[in-house]
Amino acid sequence: MAYDLKKESDVKEYIEKLGVEYRFGCYSEKKPEVCHLLGDYLEGIKKDFEKAAKVYKSTCDDYGYAKSCFKFGNYSFLGKGKSGSKGDAKAAYSYYEKGCKLNDSDSCLHSGLLLVSRSMPKEIDRDVPKGLEFLSKSCDMNNATACFYLSGMHISGVQKKPEEYNAQAKTDTTSQNSGEYIVEKDMKKAFEFAYKACELRNMYACANLSQMYARGDGIEKNEVEAEKYKKMALEMQDEIKKQQQTLSFQQGLKNAQ
Repeated sequence: MAYDLKKESDVKEYIEKLGVEYRFGCYSEKKPEVCHLLGDYLEGIKKDFEKAAKVYKSTCDDYGYAKSCFKFGNYSFLGKGKSGSKGDAKAAYSYYEKGCKLNDSDSCLHSGLLLVSRSMPKEIDRDVPKGLEFLSKSCDMNNATACFYLSGMHISGVQKKPEEYNAQAKTDTTSQNSGEYIVEKDMKKAFEFAYKACELRNMYACANLSQMYARGDGIEKNEVEAEKYKKMALEMQDEIKKQQQTLSFQQGLKNAQ
């Protein structure tokens, strides 16, 4: 049957039929990719976040579908799909970690950030070396944001917590000579990660790359390259502004209807 998607009645019928097809593909044919689509359908079309959360969770637990692990990790972190929930960072991390092991780059990014950040909830034990592994895996899978964060970590270095460093110093006489950094400052590595992130269209990495060329940080000073990457960053910024303006205009039209 052909649908006229300009007619409201046809749109409604098409959407309902889509839901039936997703349910059949998930529950009868047991196809994990269709189950994930069902979760997206419940989330995006039906706005039934509780049911969507259950579908994402079961698709991750029962089928090991990486993208569903990531989505349920997000739901857990935000407390979405469960009324009155404030979110569960520990549960979120477990699903991000599972998604990462199943080679989902976004899961690796989020699990890595949870482990390296100082401002994450107390339920998460900070583990920078492990977090670095997750971020590196994400970057290897061409996740631009992960590459950008790795660049930043090598620009400034990552210091140990003072209490961890002092406690170690009391029990390990060699620790006083081992330095206070878990991740050492390394501008050459910072440049390499920034370059990859910029190539993957991360605006902030391109801006940093411009500064590195201008200053000669991690790479030989080159004003031509500095200007090139500055221009790229500004062009990306303009693209984002245009996208935001288009979305705002579309939302305004929708509200006016």
